[in-house]
Amino acid sequence: MEKILEVENLHVTFNTYGGTVQAVRGVDFHLNKGETLAIVGESGCGKSVTSNAIMRLIPDPPGKITNGAILFKGKDLAKYSEKKMRSIRGVDISMIFQDPMTALNPTLTIGTQLMEGLRAHRKVSGNKAKEKAIEMMDLVGISNPEERLKQYPHQFSGGMRQRIVIAIALICEPDLLIADEPTTALDVTIQAQILELFEKIQESTGVSIILITHDLGVVAKIADRIAVMYAGKIIETGTKREIFYDPQHPYTKGLLNSVPRLDLKEERLTPIDGTPPDLFSPPAGCPFTARCPFAMEVCNKVYPADSEITGSHKVNCWLQDERAKQLLATII
Repeated sequence: MEKILEVENLHVTFNTYGGTVQAVRGVDFHLNKGETLAIVGESGCGKSVTSNAIMRLIPDPPGKITNGAILFKGKDLAKYSEKKMRSIRGVDISMIFQDPMTALNPTLTIGTQLMEGLRAHRKVSGNKAKEKAIEMMDLVGISNPEERLKQYPHQFSGGMRQRIVIAIALICEPDLLIADEPTTALDVTIQAQILELFEKIQESTGVSIILITHDLGVVAKIADRIAVMYAGKIIETGTKREIFYDPQHPYTKGLLNSVPRLDLKEERLTPIDGTPPDLFSPPAGCPFTARCPFAMEVCNKVYPADSEITGSHKVNCWLQDERAKQLLATII
């Protein structure tokens, strides 16, 4: 499949009064054209920092992309000037932020905010912009669009505001859409509607999507592939079926075990004990070692290399080493 985005060895740091936080530490992944890739992990693992780095929205200072490449259609965004990135954002790559209320300007009408990007980037007339805005509102399921264009964000419900944020992100027909926790602030009924909307939009436009979330229910609904992130690193990647039915990393298994299942009423949830490592001075080895029930001495000292389970399923874990497999076979 054609790759629309390739992130290679990405490092992002933040200089603080307490020292340098190594927020993203050598992240590698790719996104195929027309697919949805979910990046999952607990809060603080580096998901949103990674998405902001792709958009070149890391504030410098205190943040900085210190290494790596962000190849969008073969061009390295990490080398683009801010002026050049302004011509990319909202046109070729768009982003949906977590809170729809803070993403919208309360002093401007919905129509003004919908048409703003289109008129700035596409240089269309006011009438053409209005026609496109109405078309996008129809696409995201807003009724009476001509009247709604004149209204303000406070006159919309939370679900409707999120639909408008999605419409704003898509109005210039980008090739890549990054959705950062797009359903977190919504109740489960509206959440289901928004997820169905994403599926509808991808089917009708062919847009490629990166979904940032910690909600595995959302992932199960719309993702094609999943990248599991922990302590600034991607530790396992695979298709949705591979991650849900054949997880290989102990952290991935821990995430899945901590999710309630309606088909297993008597089963107790299993929390992941401990806390993530300090990213002011991250460990040399596997960052999950202190919380891992299978940790070995080598886990503390050396970070594990990629182990290929299948062509699409990869994991960074010393348990995939043949010596570890032999040892486990004698114990279990």
